[in-house]
Amino acid sequence: MDLRIFTEPQQGATYDTLLAVAKATEDLGFDAFFRSDHYLAMGSGDGLPGPTDAWITLAGLARETKRIRLGTLMTAGTFRLPGVLAIQVAQVDQMSGGRVELGLGAGWFEQEHTAYGIPFPKEKFARLEEQLAIVTGLWATGPGDTFDFHGTHYDLTDSPALPKPAQARIPVLIGGHGASRTPRLTAQFADEFNMPFASIEDSERQFGRVRAAAEAVGRKADDLTYSNALVVCVGKDDQEVARRAAVIGREVDELKENGLAGTPSEVVDKIGRYAGIGAERIYLQVLDLADLDHLELISAQVQTQLS
Repeated sequence: MDLRIFTEPQQGATYDTLLAVAKATEDLGFDAFFRSDHYLAMGSGDGLPGPTDAWITLAGLARETKRIRLGTLMTAGTFRLPGVLAIQVAQVDQMSGGRVELGLGAGWFEQEHTAYGIPFPKEKFARLEEQLAIVTGLWATGPGDTFDFHGTHYDLTDSPALPKPAQARIPVLIGGHGASRTPRLTAQFADEFNMPFASIEDSERQFGRVRAAAEAVGRKADDLTYSNALVVCVGKDDQEVARRAAVIGREVDELKENGLAGTPSEVVDKIGRYAGIGAERIYLQVLDLADLDHLELISAQVQTQLS
């Protein structure tokens, strides 16, 4: 079971804070550092000192880390033109020596678009399908060849399809709860399917849909990686769990129901139940980015048991 650290910087984090978390992620043996792609805080928080851009952040971390994978859950398709996104991600992949992964979603948070003057189209899923085709098509185009795409939303003619990533294929992640279109796009374009903030039962159901969709297009279902994203709140005892829950404004019982919360043994047991329905990777949503002791505890008493 791979454990990856997943952050939500729009809730309030500087680049230096993210760098500290990323370095701890690497030093403590976690597999990857991922971040969300949002420009506006959610809930009651003020988000100070303000948002950081996902791919600018990852470009910096690419030069300041050596081992961990780096990526997004999920880049918002509404934020970037697909040709520009392909260039950005390929460049960061080069900067990291081939450690980048791209999670790409349709975009959903209308308020952040309004706040920063970003168009928020009504039809986002059809755009996402074209974006996936363009980004992966540009990367797959051979040296010296050109790439063309003529869709409803995007039109590319005689693109040199440059630059190329360092990796032969940058892993693409698609996620979500959709019953039909999401599994279909995953089967067509993705290397990994991520089920965000879902129960074991709902995850098992969605994994089954994705597996069926993969087989329907002639792929082996096991060629895909299946993962979950879940909030994490671990303490060495009940008092520490309660303290960490209070800092992030959550109730312990709710966290235990909807995430990975409790003592290390409780969290290991629940992760094992996700593994039992096919999850191979867990993205641990860490909400208090100042609490590096939390990461140390997870590394020492959760990750070691899973490995």
